[in-house]
Amino acid sequence: MAEEQARQRDLVPKPSVLFLHPDLGVGGAERLVLDAALALQARGCNVKIWTAHYDPGHCFAESRELPVHCAGDWLPRGLGWGGHGAAVCAYVRMVFLALYVLFLADEEFDVVVCDQVSACIPVFRLARRRKKILFYCHFPDLLLTKRDSFLKRLYRAPIDWIEEYTTGMADCILVNSQFTAAVFKKTFKTLSHIDPDVLYPSLNVTSFDSVVPEKLDDLVPKGKKFLLLSINRYERKKNLTLALEALVQLRGRLTSQDWERVHLIMAGGYDERVLENVEHYQELKQMVQQSDLGQYVTFLRSFSDKQKISLLHSCTCVLYTPSNEHFGIVPLEAMYMQCPVIAVNSGGPLESIDHSVTGFLCEPDPVHFSEAIEKFIREPSLKATMGLAGRAKVLPNGLRGSMDPDFSFTSLS
Repeated sequence: MAEEQARQRDLVPKPSVLFLHPDLGVGGAERLVLDAALALQARGCNVKIWTAHYDPGHCFAESRELPVHCAGDWLPRGLGWGGHGAAVCAYVRMVFLALYVLFLADEEFDVVVCDQVSACIPVFRLARRRKKILFYCHFPDLLLTKRDSFLKRLYRAPIDWIEEYTTGMADCILVNSQFTAAVFKKTFKTLSHIDPDVLYPSLNVTSFDSVVPEKLDDLVPKGKKFLLLSINRYERKKNLTLALEALVQLRGRLTSQDWERVHLIMAGGYDERVLENVEHYQELKQMVQQSDLGQYVTFLRSFSDKQKISLLHSCTCVLYTPSNEHFGIVPLEAMYMQCPVIAVNSGGPLESIDHSVTGFLCEPDPVHFSEAIEKFIREPSLKATMGLAGRAKVLPNGLRGSMDPDFSFTSLS
């Protein structure tokens, strides 16, 4: 019976799916889009990705396995130096991209999947043949900026209204965690009747299993036994200073012999076009210098997938420092590589990390983080025990609601 049902499913024509994404870089959102697109392609769907910016040299390697098209990169990303007006520019770029795809690109598709910017959704309502629209909400954009002046509040008011109104126009709305689902309901008052489905991001485990970890001699000084790893974009909201402050606290907790065997690698997405990336990288380097941590910290910007997997394979634990992270793909990657995670006890990590089983959930202060790190140094076998539990957590059926392409399309039928 099961074989017959599978055969019948194979006979059903697979949908043609178009992904629309603002900027195909190296963040968690891009990781999700690529993994979802690859999974759908593997199941026989005709998949294409359209984006306003794509640089193969600054993107995940798997993007080369998909047809990626770009339009509208000539439009500005901001209004003047300092990134002012980024939200308006992002809306304009995505609306232009949607118009280009619909009226100039001669694309044929059944379903469009868009994320981050919902302003493009009304454009697809203009199609002659009705398109099904899925919107993946990583987090409400209106909560990602401060309103510290009257002009800023005035500027954001129409943008916030557009975001809420156009999000409600999607046929199906997905969010990345129960945390984001609760924030969605609380934030979008006019959409209180909508219960977004939670669809956790997952991993393309094939890409992890196919890589042979390489030696880290060029990144880690000799004699280092306890390798700590931080993976996050060079943005202030990621609270990367917490990892450095925890390292300072750890220095006072260890013997000089153990301390000399500790090393932290700060690996993160870095884009020279983004002013905050440039500024924050310099801020972190200055902090290392002032704290006399120069020989205990290595900075790695825009690393390759092979480097990331090699680091996860070799490190003692991962330090995941952002508070109220919407979901966080890094803990999943770490746990799959049997690497425990020390994370802040808020947001998405509460759903992906089992405290004292696959890692530790701590208050966002350097003392608590250093105490958790010390446990791995005092009890080296803890890494292996938690690592096995973490791998089991991430494997199929371990994290309920993980990315399954079929889930999305049953919601659109």
